[in-house]
Amino acid sequence: MAAPELLSDEGYRADGRRPAELRKVRARMGVFAQADGSAYIEQGNTKALGVYGPHETRGSRGKALPDRALVNCQYSLATFSTGERRRRPHGDRQAGELALLLKQTFEAAILTRLYPRSQIDIYVQILQADGGNYCACVNAATLAVMDAGIPMRDYVCASTAGLAEDTPLADLSSPEEAAGGPRLVLLLPASGQIALLQLSARLHQERLEAALEAAGRACRALHAVLDRVVRERLREVTALLGD
Repeated sequence: MAAPELLSDEGYRADGRRPAELRKVRARMGVFAQADGSAYIEQGNTKALGVYGPHETRGSRGKALPDRALVNCQYSLATFSTGERRRRPHGDRQAGELALLLKQTFEAAILTRLYPRSQIDIYVQILQADGGNYCACVNAATLAVMDAGIPMRDYVCASTAGLAEDTPLADLSSPEEAAGGPRLVLLLPASGQIALLQLSARLHQERLEAALEAAGRACRALHAVLDRVVRERLREVTALLGD
């Protein structure tokens, strides 16, 4: 990434943030009454929706796993999410790859052995794309699964990071991603163990450690936000049950 394009002489990014500062995060749970669990999240101008639903395994009975649940994930970009109109919001190659990453992530996070011979569907969609799309979907899916009351081993929080020369940048926006430098995607549960680390280009070890630290701090800050949203939702549900 070219530093002059991403950081001003005063150390501010194009959107006014400091290098380690996250975009504003807004989230809420229970946005769809019809779904077992649902959530909506905004990370800056990136907006994602996650819907979750468990049910008996569809199709051939041979697909059912006798000792645990089958996790099925779909990732899509809404046709209106970017300035370019998209003709195939579900069928492109990148969407398939991101859906597979989601599947692997949540197979590890959900206590699937509590739901043998069943299927868990997680649908995530980007409503507005402005950088960190996959991370926003992971965070929305985490809230949606928790909204359904499905036990998980831990929160799964995701964030991006990059570098402006030697200065690490957390939670990249779309223009920062488009600058073309090395980009890192990190999934960090609250336990601190890395669930996924993805790099878009080669990076020297020292620079990698700086980017990792920036992404890790961002994930921990996101965990605090998601935990607050979950607790608020719990209070709402408890109040409704009390009435």
